[in-house]
Amino acid sequence: MRTVVVSDLHLGAANDADLLRRPSFLERLTAFLDAGDRVVLLGDVLELRDRPLGRVIDLATPAFVAIGRAVGAGGEVVVVAGNHDHHLVEGWLERRMLDGSGPLGLEQFADPDGAAAPLAAAAAPAPVRLAYPGLWLADRIYATHGHFLDRHLTIPTFERLGVAMVERLVGMPPVDDPLAPPSGPEPVTPEVYESAQGPVYALLFALAQPAPPGRAGGAEPSARIWQALGGGETAAAKLRGWLLGAVAVPGAVGVANRLGLGPVRSDLSPGAISRAGIAAMRDVVEKLRIDADWVVFGHTHRRGPREGESEWLTPAGGRLVNTGSWVHSPGLLGPTAAESGWWPGTVGVVEDGEPRLVHLLDELSREDLNRPD
Repeated sequence: MRTVVVSDLHLGAANDADLLRRPSFLERLTAFLDAGDRVVLLGDVLELRDRPLGRVIDLATPAFVAIGRAVGAGGEVVVVAGNHDHHLVEGWLERRMLDGSGPLGLEQFADPDGAAAPLAAAAAPAPVRLAYPGLWLADRIYATHGHFLDRHLTIPTFERLGVAMVERLVGMPPVDDPLAPPSGPEPVTPEVYESAQGPVYALLFALAQPAPPGRAGGAEPSARIWQALGGGETAAAKLRGWLLGAVAVPGAVGVANRLGLGPVRSDLSPGAISRAGIAAMRDVVEKLRIDADWVVFGHTHRRGPREGESEWLTPAGGRLVNTGSWVHSPGLLGPTAAESGWWPGTVGVVEDGEPRLVHLLDELSREDLNRPD
């Protein structure tokens, strides 16, 4: 069975940058798929921070219909939750705690329920499974969305600072705390990451949901917060941007570090962002002791490695591979695909050997990406 890995679709994004809601781009992906393929949607499949859940499910349904028809009953669709769609596994994670299931390992599977159920139905005849926090694609090839790297990141994103705040509020030592006692023979577990990152994801999901009946104004909570800050539409996205900007102003990064919310750095150039993401993912592999020759991830939207890049290595000498995104981000693009690590439209393929990247949109221009169907 050929495995095709697609990450960071962000279906339902409020800025309509999610390319797979446009028929011409969805057709490019499904034309690449064969009947019988296993398609791994490697996290941030849904954008659950910009719109109410029901609306996102409606917007994402056509993509699931098309992918399910392309791979058919002999194929499979595996959905891995990321940070933007962590809600897909929150109920399952809670049930695991209540029923006394064992420790959360590197690979668990679950049947789709809750918000994932209508999408699984839409993908018929292809069967759908949930996997979290990742899965083994083949012998010695592991895949995960990569959102755990936010706990090691040196870029002052909202999530990086939010996780640090949760650590401080509950008295949890940072996973990178140099004063923390040695972990001994046991690795850091996924539960350790979840305990600090899960509350941040739940907050950002809640901000995008409609207000309860009878609440004054009837606006979404995120909209009311943004309006209080003097903002406009697409409130949840703008709120996140405002919080990032508030930290990234001159001198504020130093304040964040003094408050114990770092270490973070003020260099927000594309090169610095790329290097920070790779370094943070190396830390995740080391902390979780992922014994793999290849670790496939997404999350940063920075596909790679590109030719000549040598830093994409795990601490044990394995290889890191990032499948990029299907999001159009004009501010990060270079003039052409050859000059951009953030060009959308990359998939990973695993078939009888090491994973390889295939770039399905590289022949397009910036104007093509921006042109509506």
